[in-house]
Amino acid sequence: MNIKRIRTAGLVVVVAMALAACGNLKNSSFGSNSTSTTTTGSKTTTTTGSTDSEFYQGVIKNGRYTTSKSRGVVVAQNDNVMNLKSFETGLLDVSKKQFSTSKYVYQEGQYLSTSTVQNWLGRKSKDNAEGLNPVNNGKKDADTRNPIYLQQLEEQDYMIQSGSKLSLGGVTVGLGMNSVDYYTKVQYGATYETNISDTVLTAQGKKMANTVLQRLRQKSALKSVPIVLALYKQSSNDSLVGGNMIAYAVSKNGSTTITDWKPLNWKNYVFPATSESKNSGANSNDESDFSSFKSHVQNFFPNLSGVTANAHYKDKSLSKLSVNITTKFYSETEIISFTQYLATAAKRYLPSGVPVEITVKSANGDVQSFLARTAKGSSYYTHVFSDQGND
Repeated sequence: MNIKRIRTAGLVVVVAMALAACGNLKNSSFGSNSTSTTTTGSKTTTTTGSTDSEFYQGVIKNGRYTTSKSRGVVVAQNDNVMNLKSFETGLLDVSKKQFSTSKYVYQEGQYLSTSTVQNWLGRKSKDNAEGLNPVNNGKKDADTRNPIYLQQLEEQDYMIQSGSKLSLGGVTVGLGMNSVDYYTKVQYGATYETNISDTVLTAQGKKMANTVLQRLRQKSALKSVPIVLALYKQSSNDSLVGGNMIAYAVSKNGSTTITDWKPLNWKNYVFPATSESKNSGANSNDESDFSSFKSHVQNFFPNLSGVTANAHYKDKSLSKLSVNITTKFYSETEIISFTQYLATAAKRYLPSGVPVEITVKSANGDVQSFLARTAKGSSYYTHVFSDQGND
């Protein structure tokens, strides 16, 4: 198969571990306060239950979470890990437009295998007729070579529960498209870049999405169910935030082509702005609020390496704020005091009415504490991790 190196990332496992460490699933896309069990023959299917109408229930079969058959398969040329996370969460948000959390139960993709996704992500060639990326034309110049357009692909299944049975109600497939294609002219040589315009990226994505749709419809279980196709624009390697969902479409009644695409005005920004991120589309009031928060936090504890935030916008309105704080101290009493102060400062200075997450890490990457608030909440959930400092 003529394809750049492929890697598989266990995203669900990582997310589950992080949520378990905080002891709080309410801020994820899934809740788990209660369960619902159905039994068919000797097999037992359990749903995780939900703590909020905003979150999907998940599927557990025979006591095990149903993992994806092609989880995290990507072309390993883009090293921005933020793309992996924002692609997955963005795809969930798109799915909610078609598959209501009150009606549908979430299941990891079961219809696309790892080998299938690997072939689809590859270049089309004599050995890989299913490759969605263009053939290698042998050219090395950034403007004349055929770049890798499609970086990652993910399937999400949405089930309908009726009595003691779960049946497939629909599928979402996301296509992660490169804005920059990284390549080498010789093995282990210097890395070069081919920039891909939004116009070309979108056109290639829509073309590939129709091919994917036709292939999905050939599977008996997917012949007539609604299928959502979503396009995601990958951010570059040097970006401090992940990419954005840019468009989606819904195929109903077994249709095999899509022409009615709906654009999505979703953007991610870094606070404070950097030379690479001008934040021209961010709300100046939101950035000012964060600046006040940062100033007060740094005055309270001077032993900080950095205070930044990822701001997520939908239709020019802030939808989520993720704050990252790196400390230089390791004393557990300092961490406790700092976390208590953060809860007070965040409530006073950060924008209200949106979900906020604050992660405090040491310089070596250990998570020291975590704070979170829901969009409707006023107070912050806090957790200080023990055994992060000196023994």
